[in-house]
Amino acid sequence: MVERADSGAGPAETAVVPGAGGRRRGWVIAGVAAVLGGVLGFHRLVPNWPGRIGSLVESFLPWGGVLVVVLLVLALVRRSAVALVALLLPVGVWVDTFGGLLLPGEEHGGRELVVVQHNASDENRDPAGTARALIGSGADLVALEELVDPQVAVYEKSLAADYPHHVVRGTVGLWSKHPLSGERIVDIKPPGIEEGWSRGVRAVVHSPDGDLAAYVAHLPSVRVGLGGLASQRRDESATLLGRAIADESVGTVILLGDLNGTVEDRGLRPLTSQLSFAESGFAFSFPAAFPVARIDQVMARSATVGRIRTLPATGSDHLPVVARVALE
Repeated sequence: MVERADSGAGPAETAVVPGAGGRRRGWVIAGVAAVLGGVLGFHRLVPNWPGRIGSLVESFLPWGGVLVVVLLVLALVRRSAVALVALLLPVGVWVDTFGGLLLPGEEHGGRELVVVQHNASDENRDPAGTARALIGSGADLVALEELVDPQVAVYEKSLAADYPHHVVRGTVGLWSKHPLSGERIVDIKPPGIEEGWSRGVRAVVHSPDGDLAAYVAHLPSVRVGLGGLASQRRDESATLLGRAIADESVGTVILLGDLNGTVEDRGLRPLTSQLSFAESGFAFSFPAAFPVARIDQVMARSATVGRIRTLPATGSDHLPVVARVALE
């Protein structure tokens, strides 16, 4: 009689297929890559309700590149060909959308202005030092927000020699090396905000290369909380500003301001739909301690905004941004 080598009634053993878990994990990475590519490429389709989630996603869209790198590392660790192939989608979309910002930008030369935009902060303890830093940029135009007493008097005194022409309305101001005219308040106050709130100004700059209308604006702040992105007032203010610029009779327009939004954010569509913005440079400007987004913007009509970059930190929680604007 032939006996079985093991007649015990122990639990049945399950055959293990080498690499099966890795392949499954590879498909998970591939799925995440496909979703990321879809969000990067079709972010306008992300619903803005509830909590303005679409605007929230668009505010940090460039950081999708970091997620791509993380997924790439995971795919290499898992040695997953499927995941690596799937990653071609988000890589391609990111490069197509943001790759140009990594390039040095074209040198336009000729008819151009250097402009600086800076939310100087109403808590800035060194306005004189901030003014010196802005003068060092060599800008033709300097736009400032959160101008309050007594700091505004320091800016006026410190900038006077290099910028003999200036206008301040409410808490925003424009300093220029060239003569100004037509200075007036731009009403961008959304409903529900108290009287006296004034964050928009417009002036005509008489540059050697022609006249242009310069707008300085500070849109309402946004907040990120459990309910999502609170940006309704910012969006309403952007709509009012967009209407004012659309009605501007001077052909060339430059908008400088703390718009509390990135150029990808759909809340700024009333502006980005009619104005061009930087061709190169990320210039993340906020918060100054660890910048994650550029909410300080330079935009233009009938002009080209070239490379945009940040200046070293001042006494503000924003970094100044400087750009060259080529006039058409």
